[in-house]
Amino acid sequence: MYKILVVDDEENIREVIREYAEFEGHEVDEACDGMEAVEKAKENDYDIIIMDIMMPRLDGYLACKEIRKFKQTPVLMLSARGEEYDKLFGFELGIDDYVVKPFSPKEVMARVNAIVKRNAASAASAPAASDVEKFEGLEINFVSRDVFIDGEKANLTPKEYDLLFYLVRNKNIALTRNKLLEEVWGYDFFGDDRTIDTHIKMLRNNLGPYRKFIVTLRGLGYKFEA
Repeated sequence: MYKILVVDDEENIREVIREYAEFEGHEVDEACDGMEAVEKAKENDYDIIIMDIMMPRLDGYLACKEIRKFKQTPVLMLSARGEEYDKLFGFELGIDDYVVKPFSPKEVMARVNAIVKRNAASAASAPAASDVEKFEGLEINFVSRDVFIDGEKANLTPKEYDLLFYLVRNKNIALTRNKLLEEVWGYDFFGDDRTIDTHIKMLRNNLGPYRKFIVTLRGLGYKFEA
């Protein structure tokens, strides 16, 4: 059973998601805007937050940004807009997935299940406390999920951390886009391999001079070469 926070200013949207979630045996809490969502996320621990973007008082993007300051709860974003820019901006903030309205409640719940399972698997496979890798001025601490660039802490999204950690754990091994999707996003991911390219681009930008370690394998995928 998951504890889910559904955030949307449209009551009927919240009601539909609640109905399907409770039918699957999950516990559902609701918020009608971003401000209420931030407060509830402070007071409660949720397995996942389903968040609309366009809301009064505080939109979904800003609410997600505020929540990320104190918790790393997975976020599934809902939006009536499907432009690539909106998706990229959401991923930069650290959301886990994106659904465009109108949506199928069954699809939403399938994505919820996939996201929560991926996060649980990632937590269960946490490495030993001594796991720290250094590559010139790039330092990666798998336990604390910290990345330092020339001594300065990098600010990565949760998915960028996951992607970098998987690349580093498999350094000098050629990894196809499909392999990265399966291992970092999970078999149930609903997107396509362009998601990999988008996140690699953002990750490289955040690594500064050490972007050189992530090598593109034309027509195949990527490799962390060090």
